[in-house]
Amino acid sequence: MTVSITSGYALSGIQSGMQGLRSNAAEIASADNLSGQGTRGVAQPLVEQRLNANQVEASAKVLQTENQMLGTLIDMKV
Repeated sequence: MTVSITSGYALSGIQSGMQGLRSNAAEIASADNLSGQGTRGVAQPLVEQRLNANQVEASAKVLQTENQMLGTLIDMKV
C-alpha cells in the first residue's frame, strides 16, 4: 500500500500532536509536585495541550478529506 504525500504529512501531524499531548499531560500531572521550583506552572502546558489537540484534529480532517476525494474519484472512474 502506498501512502500519499498528503497522508504522510497528516499522519506525521497526528503523531506529533499526540506526542505533544502526552508530554503536556505529564507536565500538568507533575506541576503540583514541582510548584515553586522554577517550573512553567500549569497554564503554559494547558495552552500547548489545546494547540496539540487542534493539530491532531486538523490532521485527521486532512486524512478524512483525502479519503472522500479518493472515493469520489473512484466513483467517477467506475
